[in-house]
Amino acid sequence: MPDPIAALTDLVLPALTARFVLLANHVLASAPVAPARLKPHAGRLLQVEVSGWRGPLPPPPPLALRITPAGLLEAADEAGEAAAADLRLCVDAGHPLDAARRLAGGELPPVQIEGDAVFASDVNWVVSNVRWDIAADLERVMGPGLAEGLSQAGSQALGVLRQLVQSVTGATQRP
Repeated sequence: MPDPIAALTDLVLPALTARFVLLANHVLASAPVAPARLKPHAGRLLQVEVSGWRGPLPPPPPLALRITPAGLLEAADEAGEAAAADLRLCVDAGHPLDAARRLAGGELPPVQIEGDAVFASDVNWVVSNVRWDIAADLERVMGPGLAEGLSQAGSQALGVLRQLVQSVTGATQRP
């Protein structure tokens, strides 16, 4: 009997990967210096892995991305290509509450980097300096009034989430 989780993963994963690549390229294109930093690495492969995964669902599989000549991203077509990655980023998911606290505070979770130093430096610069301007995108789609209201509601929700994560991680770190 086929594994239902594997079947669901095979169905959903390609769609999620495609949406992630579209969003990442949208964010990269909004900061022209980002694709310019990545263009010299055209054709190179970046693999993102998750380690220390604990949870009821299986860990996400490695994500292999290729840098395009335009300095954007595309999903690598074949799983074998991931083995030849020029740069590997391994994100530690062993402490999800700590990772959530870091993300809520604008920090990145712990990442182990292996591979080409120049490529790693440019990817690190992009990750550290490029942010998605959600409010600007909402304004283009919905107009300034509605976008401002949604942006304020999102900021308030994010503030509540930050407080919740900080209180939970603070409680779990006390002796």
